Amino acid sequence: MRILILGAGLIGNPMARDLAADDQMEILIVDQQVKRVEALRGFTNIQTEVADVTHSEILSDLCQNVDLVINALPGFLGFGTLKNLIQLGQNVVDISFFPEDAFLLNDLARQKGVTALIDCGVAPGMSNLLVGYIQTLLGKLDEVKIYVGGLPKVRQLPWEYKAVFSPIDVIEEYTRPARFKVDGRVVVKEPLTDPELIDFPQIGTLEAFNSDGLRTLLKTIDAPNMVEKTLRYPGHREKILFLKESGFLQKETIKVGNQSIKAIDFTAQILFKEWKLGDKDEDLTVMRVQGRRGNKEVRFDLLDYFDAQTGIHSMARTTGFTATIMARALLQGMISEKGIVPLEKLATNHTLVQFVLSELKKRGVKYRQIN
Repeated sequence: MRILILGAGLIGNPMARDLAADDQMEILIVDQQVKRVEALRGFTNIQTEVADVTHSEILSDLCQNVDLVINALPGFLGFGTLKNLIQLGQNVVDISFFPEDAFLLNDLARQKGVTALIDCGVAPGMSNLLVGYIQTLLGKLDEVKIYVGGLPKVRQLPWEYKAVFSPIDVIEEYTRPARFKVDGRVVVKEPLTDPELIDFPQIGTLEAFNSDGLRTLLKTIDAPNMVEKTLRYPGHREKILFLKESGFLQKETIKVGNQSIKAIDFTAQILFKEWKLGDKDEDLTVMRVQGRRGNKEVRFDLLDYFDAQTGIHSMARTTGFTATIMARALLQGMISEKGIVPLEKLATNHTLVQFVLSELKKRGVKYRQIN
């Protein structure tokens, strides 16, 4: 099997290494940054190439004799790239988490006979699969709550945060309006709203706030009350609100001397340096997914840490391994659906759900079910 991975960053790199551990897999990983590509040269079953896959001709050439593509590009490139891959007739596992509505590509994907598994990370991703699975256990749900955060293990002022995935996508999370459901209605609020403090075993108190993480669940799960909140160390949210309310995250162009810039671009450049996650910086991922029907509730908890033995960060493990396991399931014929397929749509297949949970557990990513 030949798999093409687009993007060789913090998550693309571990995905390539995980898939290449299977002797039957041949991996081609592509990135514009030479340094990222060079980090994977010499690994068995991994070929590397420096290229700009936003050019359709280059992408078409790369897709020759490929069985599956994993799209791990930043969100602002994700939708267009997914559309190009579908037009090329390629099956896709996508973790680019683009802001556009993926279902706009559903008809095209079905016409091309393509399976496009979207949002195949930890959240969205495993959160979706688990919500769908909980619904199969309890029936139509009254309430869904998802809490998730990727955090540095060591809290360091002033931000007490490191970007464990694309920093531009983190800023997008802080600026994109949050959608959730209350009493059957879709409600839209500014992100960072409705803060609450939650205690997590082994970590302590974290602060949760609204973010736009439900995505496809708003259309696929008929629960009257649903919310997804991002988790951070207490105090981080207030600092982001200060930047936001002071205009540092504005997308409008402003004049600075003779230059025209966007405030958010300037701020991003500063924050990228502050939030850069070093190779040895340890991180953790915490998630809670719970569904309730009446007085019955099923909950899944995750607490995962940086793996010092492999040098793979937790967010890369929890996100990337979800994608590589879904890729294996698709290549092994465990998934037959065509079109745009969010993971919650696959949850009726309990064999698949258990396969994913089991494979994650083998890699040290352990979800704990609490009934």
